[in-house]
Amino acid sequence: MTVDVTDATFESEVVQRSKTTPVVVDMWAPWCEPCQTLGPILEKVIDATDGKVILAKVNIDENPGVVQAFSVQSIPAVYALRDGQPVDGFMGSYPEHFVQEFVDKLLPTAGQSLQAELLAAGDETSLRKVLEGEPGNEDAIVALAELLVERGDNDEALALLERIPESDRTRKIAAAARLGDAPEDDYEQQLTTLLDTVRDDDDARQRFVDLLELMGPDDPRTARYRKQLTSRLF
Repeated sequence: MTVDVTDATFESEVVQRSKTTPVVVDMWAPWCEPCQTLGPILEKVIDATDGKVILAKVNIDENPGVVQAFSVQSIPAVYALRDGQPVDGFMGSYPEHFVQEFVDKLLPTAGQSLQAELLAAGDETSLRKVLEGEPGNEDAIVALAELLVERGDNDEALALLERIPESDRTRKIAAAARLGDAPEDDYEQQLTTLLDTVRDDDDARQRFVDLLELMGPDDPRTARYRKQLTSRLF
């Protein structure tokens, strides 16, 4: 797959896309003869990956922002990005066998492909298999923890989440696990009752915070109760 990229589209077409698929950036210009030789080779080799690698072509005459970001001194200049970061590159025109080796290093291994397929499947058995090979795989942990909370295996879900750093998506799952089957229709009543004990009762304070987490930042009551919690604590 080949895309023409500009300063305006570089973030979405290259940086963001490289977080799921490796992207090879070809810095070229119409007046550059070595570029005319290398370009077709890059396209041939990358097209043969059937979408497992993407080629992004950048005309340096029309896109000074990208040129400056990569500090391009001469062309052709080729960079490989994965997970939003450059991981390899070369300058100058090379034969097909060199380009093939360059691209092959970006392709997922058989094991990585299997892990990706299992993660995409998303069922409990598949997710557990992912974690057998990668105990700290954040995506698998979050997905499995969600499944466990849905069926009430809250302790196992919390133990899983302890393997990875706390984040926005783990906080809500952990809150749901700690609260169990707290009815949604009485959040406000529970929060009002808990306010009188949050200062001296750690469990009450944790439950209060967990209820706010489940309500979420878009609930207009969340900000109000956060202010009340702060006033009680400080």
